[in-house]
This record gives sequence, C-alpha cells and structure tokens, in this order.
Amino acid sequence: MRLPLSSALADRAREYAAGVRSPVEPRQAATVALLRPGAGGPEVYLLRRHSGMAFAHGMYVFPGGGVDPRDDEEVGWAGPGPEVWAARLGVDEALARALVCAAVRETFEESGVLLAGPDGASVVADTTGDDWEADRLALEARELSLTDLLRRRGLVLRADLLGAWSGWLTPEFEPRRYRTWFFVAELPAGQRTRDVSTESDAVAWLPLAGAVAGADAGEIAMLPPTYLTCLELASYAGPEEALAACEGRMVEMFMPELVDDPEPALSNPPWLDGLIAAHLGEGRS
Repeated sequence: MRLPLSSALADRAREYAAGVRSPVEPRQAATVALLRPGAGGPEVYLLRRHSGMAFAHGMYVFPGGGVDPRDDEEVGWAGPGPEVWAARLGVDEALARALVCAAVRETFEESGVLLAGPDGASVVADTTGDDWEADRLALEARELSLTDLLRRRGLVLRADLLGAWSGWLTPEFEPRRYRTWFFVAELPAGQRTRDVSTESDAVAWLPLAGAVAGADAGEIAMLPPTYLTCLELASYAGPEEALAACEGRMVEMFMPELVDDPEPALSNPPWLDGLIAAHLGEGRS
C-alpha cells in the first residue's frame, strides 16, 4: 500500500534517512480490535482521539496504549501461556506476558470491557457498577495494577479470548514511535462498552465494512494500520471467524518506509487528509 506524504513529512523523512536526525526508541504497545456480531457483518469498537492529544489526534483507533512496567508482573492466567504468546508475537516470554496484560488492561481502561473471569471457562458478566468504575479509574491512574485488581476480585486473565493479528512499528521519521501489537477479541456476553476514555471525544460501534467505507469517503480518519486491520477483518462473517483466523498466526512486524516514486503525485484519498493534518499539528499538547 502506497500513500503520498506531505512535502514537510517527506523532507523530514529524508533527514532521518541521511542521518541528520536520529530516530527515537519506540515504546512497546498493544491495541485490541474489539468485535461483536452485527446484522451486516462484524462490528468494531472505535474511539476518536480528542484534539488535544499529541499523537494521532482526531484519528479513530482501537482501545490500546503503551505497556506499563507493572504489566510484566505475575498474574492469574487462563488460556495459552506466555511461552505460546512469545512464539506468536516473536518476542521473549516476559514481553509476551506484558503485551497480553497491556491488551487486557487497556481494553478495560478505555472501554470498560474486562477479558477476565473466575476461571478459564467463565467471564465477568457485568462491569458497569460504581465499584468497577472505581477500580477502572484506579487502574488508569496507576494506583492499582492489573495483577492486584484480578487477585483482589478472585479473577484470572482470559488469554484465550485474545487473538494475535499483526504488528506495526511507527516509521523512523516520527517524533513519537510505538511498536504496537494488534490483537482481536469478541465482546464477552453480558458486558457493555462505556464511553470512559479520557483520551477520546467520541466512541462508536461501526460495521467493519462501514468503517472502511467511511474512511474511504473522508467521513472518518484512521491511521493506516487501523484502516488495514478493519479492511482485513471485514472479510470475516463474524467475530468467531476472525478469531479462528488467528489460530496458528505468527505476527509479522511492519514498518512503513519512505519511497521516492518517480510517478506523478496522485491526489490524496480523502481519509489521508486527516492523517496529514494530524502529523502537521503534532506539536499540540
């Protein structure tokens, strides 16, 4: 997939390529495409990052974020172990455990959905009470770790409810870089998403095909990894089929690169205009 860059971004990318600038070290991160069945195919939960965010403001994204140092703590666990995830994600066991924990923690923090249960055969049915919200806020403020939350409530992390999908590394010419692993999960029965993220100004359940069409029409803006993930997942009949496609899948890490194309520049697709605008406004706090 080739996308045109603004002249400012292209010039900066060439400076990195020439060694004039040094790339920053990427932060480890996890994000989850949370799916549910829909009349016209699977639907996905998306958050629009608010205009004050320094990274990807105005973009529609999946719940997710950076790995917290405490995400590598020992946690009650059900499903494929860290050694299995290490093979799937192409990392060591400690990072694999941290990434799975980050995926579960960030999903709870940004949607109110918790992929955990009393045992490996059940899932928490409702997380909308005041006590759950207090725990979510404490988790978000780093006053509580995921390990402590699950231990206190007698729960185990349900690693089997996640599927590994893909990996994306922010290009070297970006001032903020993430090495992000993309996961897939189905909304557990009985649970509901809630508009709770402090990093977003809107949330929506959208048909995957509709999200892609909206991006193509310029109605919503998405970063290329989010767009491509929606495009790929839209080919499945439902969440179960998408998760089945994750079985045995080994994640390959992709990094967009600058290519000087001799062909005449084409006009940007509408959804890319929002992406370029976000980059040009990256200095905003």
